[in-house]
Amino acid sequence: MKVLLVQPPSVDPLTDQIFLFEPLAMEYLGAALQQDGHEVSLLDARINPDYESAYHNFQPDVVGLTGFTSHVNIIKTIASRIKSLNSKVLVVVGGHHATVQPTDFHDSHIDVVVIGEGVFTLREILRAWQTGGEFSEIRGVAIPCLEGMTFSTPRPYTNLNELPFPDRSLTASYRKHYFSEWFKPLASVRTSLGCTGRCNFCALWKITGGKYLRRDPEKVVEELLTVAEANVFFCDDESMCDVARMDKLADLIAAAGIQKKYFLYGRVDTIVNHPELFAKWAKIGLSQVFVGMEDFSDMRLKAMKKGITTAQQAEAVKILDRLGIMMYASYMVDPAYTREDFTSLMAYVRKMKHTYASFSVLTPLPGTDLYAAREAELLSCKPELYDMLHALIPTTLPMQEFYKELATLWTKAVPLHRALPTLIRFGAHGMLARIRLFGRVLAKCKRLHLDY
Repeated sequence: MKVLLVQPPSVDPLTDQIFLFEPLAMEYLGAALQQDGHEVSLLDARINPDYESAYHNFQPDVVGLTGFTSHVNIIKTIASRIKSLNSKVLVVVGGHHATVQPTDFHDSHIDVVVIGEGVFTLREILRAWQTGGEFSEIRGVAIPCLEGMTFSTPRPYTNLNELPFPDRSLTASYRKHYFSEWFKPLASVRTSLGCTGRCNFCALWKITGGKYLRRDPEKVVEELLTVAEANVFFCDDESMCDVARMDKLADLIAAAGIQKKYFLYGRVDTIVNHPELFAKWAKIGLSQVFVGMEDFSDMRLKAMKKGITTAQQAEAVKILDRLGIMMYASYMVDPAYTREDFTSLMAYVRKMKHTYASFSVLTPLPGTDLYAAREAELLSCKPELYDMLHALIPTTLPMQEFYKELATLWTKAVPLHRALPTLIRFGAHGMLARIRLFGRVLAKCKRLHLDY
């Protein structure tokens, strides 16, 4: 059969100018389907949004869609349009939101929803579709129907070593567009899934049932040897949880003579407890670590179940600075912040002497403990607002003032003399483009209160 996999367009295309990662999940799906003899085409609609032309040109039997919470309405719109073009096309939806809140896809234009890892599930769906089998007999699916959504037996999470390597040839025409900051072109590689943390604002550890799933280091190296890009993003939920595994992986990468620059997620406590691991990785190309600092208050960190302290934060900053690894420090602004809290956060960020910091809004995302605890307080259920920028629980400050304070953080928390070395990494042309983009982001930030 012919299968069209669609990575949907972003809610706001401005996001794609800040970072744009390859649709790795779709590349995994495509690789597996081709093993079964299916013909696969992958459309990255963030780059080429004309999915109707893609449909007409390819004439697929099956269309697969994926997305996060913010994509819910976009996915439904695409599904509806595809069905209007050909009601016989099988429309399958999977991805993060389908896993944490599948009932949101109880829609007459969607035939089946995949819950959890979809590689083997999708293969079984197509097999059943070809042979007249029942979707209800496939583990890990939800089926929209008139009497309500029906659910099959849950599927245990897949052993990551059993997955095929993603087929990056499916995105060959798009690959030059994938980047994050100055890492361009950029490939994404997954070495693990899940996290040992139990943060109440994160659903990733819950999706795997609290398990931290790993790929063997040898498998990761085998895949890295096939990656053409000089920059690699380890798109794990947290890469360094298993210290012994990542220590071995570093040795294997060095032994294989692989020379690339790496960007990954790392926890504060992992950095503090295992600086020698990061030192080893610095020698083989680790250039940047995305670190969830989250807040400046030990009390708030404890309430988040973050499992770190502000003292550890300060130590982690020093360790990465000493090793020459840039910290991408990520903070989340609590909607409960007062003006004094905003002032304190700015002072804290300056005290940390960050060269690169970002500020999102603490969001009760579906599938998280925070969502379960505060669902009754939600200011909106509009999926497009679940972007980590819109406050979805009541703010202490008037909404317009809250966003004004947020914009001020972005402009003043990291002084220009500290940010300049980071900007220089973009090159002269890239730096000017980044400054113009920053202006557009700030303008949007100040208007966010109008979106409700």
